[in-house]
Amino acid sequence: MKTKLLCCALLLATYTIAAQTTTDKEAIYKACMGYIEGFYEGDTLKLNNSLRPRLHKFGFWENDSGVFNMTEKMSFQQAKNYALGVLEKNNFPATDAPKKVEVLDVMDHIAAAKITAWWGVDYILLSKADGVWMIEQVLWQGPLKP
Repeated sequence: MKTKLLCCALLLATYTIAAQTTTDKEAIYKACMGYIEGFYEGDTLKLNNSLRPRLHKFGFWENDSGVFNMTEKMSFQQAKNYALGVLEKNNFPATDAPKKVEVLDVMDHIAAAKITAWWGVDYILLSKADGVWMIEQVLWQGPLKP
């Protein structure tokens, strides 16, 4: 009887942990898609829902000579301004532009993801506060290579 009880308790604990991880992964995926779509669509509301105001984003862009240069840091406000520029100029990416999110690791309060977008690849660090996953830091490299 004790063995059956122990097995049931272990199965229930495993199910609960798996369900939480799936829910967390879905929330992380949603935050990352909000980030991509915010830039793609010029949607600052999606960025507000995906990015922490203390965002720290920077990266490396390969120029025409094949040299990588570090870009300026992008703040939360600069990210929103960039999105507004996309909207105002109708500078949307192609409809088949990549929008790929890979959740790499999930812990209780931190997570990592990789996204692939028209501009290149971003490695994303997220945090969970009050049950909400949002992007804290982004390190990226572009342009996207075929």
